[in-house]
Amino acid sequence: MFSSLSSRAYANAPLMLCLATLGWGGNTVASRLAVGEVSPMMLIFLRWGLVVGILLATHGREMRAVLPVMKARWKWVVLMGGLGMSVFNALFYIAAHTTTALNLGIIQSTMPGLILLGSFLVFGARINLRQCTGLLITLMGVVVVVSSGSLAKLLVLTFNFGDILMLVACLFYSGYTLGLRGRPDVSSMVMMGFFAIAAFGATIPMLAIEAATTGITLPGVKGWLVILYVAIMPSFLSQVFFMRGVDLIGPGAAGLYTNLVPVYAAILAVLLLGETFQMFHLMALGLVFSGIYLFEIKK
Repeated sequence: MFSSLSSRAYANAPLMLCLATLGWGGNTVASRLAVGEVSPMMLIFLRWGLVVGILLATHGREMRAVLPVMKARWKWVVLMGGLGMSVFNALFYIAAHTTTALNLGIIQSTMPGLILLGSFLVFGARINLRQCTGLLITLMGVVVVVSSGSLAKLLVLTFNFGDILMLVACLFYSGYTLGLRGRPDVSSMVMMGFFAIAAFGATIPMLAIEAATTGITLPGVKGWLVILYVAIMPSFLSQVFFMRGVDLIGPGAAGLYTNLVPVYAAILAVLLLGETFQMFHLMALGLVFSGIYLFEIKK
């Protein structure tokens, strides 16, 4: 019975994508909890190291069986894992030092628009004036967040550095989502294993740079709890669930579910971190969701 239920759940795209975005919403809270407990590059180094260990232990034999296929696509694997995952995470955790979990979650909600725009630029998906308007409204929501709803900050362009980093991180992950469209015909777990190896390899030079510049902060008990969470949920299960969702309904439709990330992030940030939900957050969410609605509404 359990096997039947799990099979049905794995074939349910909305469920897979809702679980994936819940994990990412929790990641915004974890990124703030990690501040002062473990340095950003050490966090992603240990995070991906744990994921690699888990996947090699559980799917190592399957990964070895498809090595010829993956060797032919090694450049693609390096780009997807190194840039789409590792660099995205690096920017994400650095951004968490200078912005709130609420802001991180809201800015992540730009990814559906970025993914759909990328689908137009890369795959030639059709886009009309209404959809262009929706994309511009979504970007206006980001401007509201990074300027904290202040016209004075907007006029002198004094934006929060962490918010800008988070926006750049979203560009990397949007490219990763688009790249999933052409992935080899291997299982999600096996594909995740190769992505994790590439992501782990990309963290090594970043960790060396951190050690030589700002220095490394090793985790304590609280730091290890954060690392275990981000390794198991957003790094592993959420990625697998999201890839499954892309398989079932395509990157454009799956990307829309990332709208749930700021909702989960806002709820968890208020409940777990005691952050204040301000009027400009509500205004930004309204603009972002309105833009996505305009982009996707049927004629």
